[in-house]
Amino acid sequence: MAKFLLLISLLFCSTVHAEDEIKIRLMNGTKAEQQTKEQLERLIKTHEVTKWIITKSILIDEKTDIPHSHPVLTLNVRHLKDDELLLSTFVHEQMHWFVIQDQRNLAAAIKEFHVMFPTVPLKLPEGARDESSTYLHIAVVYLEYRAARELLGELKAKQVMNFWATDHYTWIYKTVLERAPDIGRIMFKHKLIPFGPSNSSRPLPQ
Repeated sequence: MAKFLLLISLLFCSTVHAEDEIKIRLMNGTKAEQQTKEQLERLIKTHEVTKWIITKSILIDEKTDIPHSHPVLTLNVRHLKDDELLLSTFVHEQMHWFVIQDQRNLAAAIKEFHVMFPTVPLKLPEGARDESSTYLHIAVVYLEYRAARELLGELKAKQVMNFWATDHYTWIYKTVLERAPDIGRIMFKHKLIPFGPSNSSRPLPQ
C-alpha cells in the first residue's frame, strides 16, 4: 500500500509540475481564448503529458486559422468544445519541436519514408505544403497517434485520427493509421520516440 501511495504521489507531482512550467499567453485576450487556455490547462492537469511536452511557451490566437509550432507554439480556438481534438492538436505541434531536435536521425527516417512511399501528395488537403513537409508530417503524425493512444486509449485515438483524415493532411493521417507498425519501426530505429516511463519498447501493433 505504501508503494502504491508513493507511485500515485509521484505521478500527481509530475503532472502538476508540467502544468506549472507551461506558460500560456493570449494574443487578443478574448473570452474564447481564455476559455481555450482554461481547457488546455485542465487537459494538461488531468493527462500525463509530461513526456510529450518539448516547448513550454504556448500562444492562443483566435485569429490564427491553422495551429503551428514555430516560432511559438500557437493554437486557435477551434476545438473549444472538443477536448480530444485540442489535446491531439497540442501534441501534434509539440512533436514538431521534438523531431527537429536531432536533424540527422530525422533525415535518416525521412530517407526511409521516401523508399516506403515513393510518391506522396504535394499539397493540402491530402498532403502538407510540399513534398518535404509531407514526409516530415509522417513522423509528426505517427507520434501524435502514439500519444493519443497513451493519453486517450485506442478507441478514442482512432476516432481522432479518423476525424483528421477527413479534415486536413488526409493522406498522411490515413497512411499512418494503415501503416503504423511499419512507420513505428523506422521511428524506433532512428530514436525518434519521446522517452518516458510509459513508453513501449516496440512500434504500435496493427
